Amino acid sequence: MLSFGDLATGDRIVVRYRLSNAQAGEKFSDALGEVQEITEESISVKTRSALVRIDRSSITHAKRVPPPPARRRPRS
Repeated sequence: MLSFGDLATGDRIVVRYRLSNAQAGEKFSDALGEVQEITEESISVKTRSALVRIDRSSITHAKRVPPPPARRRPRS
């Protein structure tokens, strides 16, 4: 797993984490985006749709990912 000491604001990452409100069994979610803030307790990731704050204790996997591919031109 990625060491959070190696991360910097603006790095693009994907994070898998446990949802805190899971009822039956463990439920997970993923966040893909840019790191906005890292604290001792949490990490904030700016995804395409929202800013997601994730408790570090709920993270199961994390890794850096390359930049998104360039947008394709629309077909004429």
